[in-house]
Amino acid sequence: MTTSHLDISQFDHTPFYCEENVYMLCKKLGMIGMADADGSDLFAVFISNEKKQVPLWNQKASKRADGIILWDYHVICIQKKKEGSSPPQIDHLFASEYLYIHSLRGSAQTETLYGTPLGARNLMLFFRIVHAPTFLQSFASDRRHMKNSNGNWIAPPPAHDPIVADDGSLYNLDEYIRMNAVDAVTQLQDDTISAVFTHKYGVLVSESQLEDFFSLLSG
Repeated sequence: MTTSHLDISQFDHTPFYCEENVYMLCKKLGMIGMADADGSDLFAVFISNEKKQVPLWNQKASKRADGIILWDYHVICIQKKKEGSSPPQIDHLFASEYLYIHSLRGSAQTETLYGTPLGARNLMLFFRIVHAPTFLQSFASDRRHMKNSNGNWIAPPPAHDPIVADDGSLYNLDEYIRMNAVDAVTQLQDDTISAVFTHKYGVLVSESQLEDFFSLLSG
């Protein structure tokens, strides 16, 4: 089977706006046939914790040789495909915003992104998993979080218009990145898996549950 190539030039990608990059990526993948047309095989995954300290490796924005940077949150797109399908070749700029998986177990991409194995860091990460069709309908950002106290941009915004949710909401990013241990699921059960397809803000899982969650997804 021919392997597709995920080229950065095909997509809207703006540094420091990972949530909008993932939003546009989910839309584009379906439009060009590299994902299901309705995005049903895609998931937007928000990463953060109570301290809003997320260490990521191999980040272009890092000024360190090892690529380490500390974000207050990060967002990635995870594509879950059936056995026998071929993963696309990923442009290096997408390496920290896109994962193609059958299972996250032993994934070289997760090792590249997170750098150190579970338990080797002092900061526990939480993951809010949102089904892409729901994400594309419900997410909204007028980019207010990217302006300083004087109203100036912290980083230049994307060229496309701010994202407005289908219900008219202008900004709800905080709801996606607010993560507390008490809100995370305690056990992965059938209702947890089904909730990701029905809940506006998806489900919140701990780092130790992430692999099992995607392993339990059918397909």
